[in-house]
Amino acid sequence: MATSALRSLWAEPRPTGAPEQGPRDWALVAALVGWSLGELVLRQDPAPRPLLLLYVLAVLGPLLWRRTHPLAAVAVSFGTLTILDVVRILTGSQGVLLDMNSMSAALILPYALFRWGSGREAAIGLGVILLWLPVTSTADPTGLVGTVEGYGLFLFAAALGAAVRYRAKSRVRDIDRAKAREREQLARELHDTVAHHVSGIAVQAQAGRAVAASHPERAVEALATIEDAATRTLTELRAIVGVLRASQDTGLAPQPGVAEVEQLATDGQARPCVEVALSGELDDLSPAVGAAIYRLAQESVTNARRHARHATQVTVAVTGDADRVRLTIEDDGSPAGGRAPAGYGLVGMRERASLLGGTFSAGPAAERGWRVEAVLPRTRRP
Repeated sequence: MATSALRSLWAEPRPTGAPEQGPRDWALVAALVGWSLGELVLRQDPAPRPLLLLYVLAVLGPLLWRRTHPLAAVAVSFGTLTILDVVRILTGSQGVLLDMNSMSAALILPYALFRWGSGREAAIGLGVILLWLPVTSTADPTGLVGTVEGYGLFLFAAALGAAVRYRAKSRVRDIDRAKAREREQLARELHDTVAHHVSGIAVQAQAGRAVAASHPERAVEALATIEDAATRTLTELRAIVGVLRASQDTGLAPQPGVAEVEQLATDGQARPCVEVALSGELDDLSPAVGAAIYRLAQESVTNARRHARHATQVTVAVTGDADRVRLTIEDDGSPAGGRAPAGYGLVGMRERASLLGGTFSAGPAAERGWRVEAVLPRTRRP
């Protein structure tokens, strides 16, 4: 398990969206260089001035590429520092070369390495830093406490960069999940509204074409029904587009509820005939529950019209009690092949019910036809 975790960290890619080098980076480096040069002029120690200048440039110069090339910046900076410290050890030069300003700047590099580098770059870069620390401790003896403090500071900077990186990654993942949920909700609404009316248009067009030659008046009635369904489809589409384009919260927009279920009933002339029966306690329902009841009934009626062969009647019953609402839809036809209709309808219906903490079932009825049943709590919110 540890081996797989190490492999996963080693294969970690670079995070996307790393800012490019800009004026702020140049301003930061210029300010730090000016500050360090001022300290270099005022310092009184035995360290040679050219060596101090090399130290400053080795630490501050690579900061320009800390985000776009973090490993290269760390390798150039700490590699140069390691070489300089080795030269100091061999020549016996004295004096602490890395002042507090340069030390603070050097801590930015391990932070950037773990914030913007890949897993492989972070591991290699950390090795370069850990190789430099004992060398500089030998060149400038600070004792055990100072050595431990040095390791702690650089490891803390690396851990901070990793923490910020994975926090940003988690935020991006949450945003992607929210977008996926919004897409699912939009797909469900489009299927339950627009697809419902388009299915009705297709059924009426088929019926009108079948009777156009023998009963022209019935074909005219079918065209009128198609016109009405097309008008409703355009209204639903405009409402959806309006919600998508709205810049303000649309949570208070009116949603269809149980009362609108009665609009699914037909006058008995079209086949199958749809009958709606509402009973029990249906007042004060949660808006989400009411909208779900309507959408479930709407989709079930659409499925019955499209897939129930030889169906003459569809019965929609909504019954409410103190704790829950029960929706039952039955038809007297026979589904094609004896199986559930294909598509995303049943998937979306099951999702609607489960999001509200309810149950959903669909399958052949005991005697004939297809039966859909959903039970939802009265006051549940998604």
